[in-house]
Amino acid sequence: MSGQDETETPETSANARVKELLFPSRPAPSRVTTQAAHVLKRKFNGDTAAMAAAYNVTPRAVRRWIDGTRKPVKHADRLYRDAVEVQTTKRSRDRRARQMERRQEQGLPSGVGAIVNRATAFEIRGSDAVRARDISISFSSSDVAKLARATDEEEINQVVAEGIARYMNGGMYAGFSPDDFSFNLDDVIFKGV
Repeated sequence: MSGQDETETPETSANARVKELLFPSRPAPSRVTTQAAHVLKRKFNGDTAAMAAAYNVTPRAVRRWIDGTRKPVKHADRLYRDAVEVQTTKRSRDRRARQMERRQEQGLPSGVGAIVNRATAFEIRGSDAVRARDISISFSSSDVAKLARATDEEEINQVVAEGIARYMNGGMYAGFSPDDFSFNLDDVIFKGV
């Protein structure tokens, strides 16, 4: 049954991608049974009915995922994303954030960046500039501290938008704010530098 229980790594949410980058020693389990068990315990406090409702399946289906008699075919991607996200605790996220804040105080670089694909701006010096472009940004250590503490996509989106504005303000134009840009968070590639 081990061959049946393995899963390919599906597309992950930005929150899961950030957690994979910042906490490389805490990867999601590769076995679907373990993923389901971790999500049930850590996200739903062991409440099978709550997990079943969240996934729009029966509690029996959740129990079958855990015991390995069924695979969550339609829910495999979501289960993997949830498993990645529950691998880190609030305590470990806070510890990592404090480490990055100390790096910021010491003036050390974070070593974390991102490539934002197809970011667009709408007004530069009064003219429309709806040209999409790829932007490579480096996060400060305080940005990485925010990413470590982030628990949802909106918080990550804000940090990325601030990074784009900082990048653009460093060029020949200035006065950009994070709200001046639009991008799809799914197109952001987080990387260590």
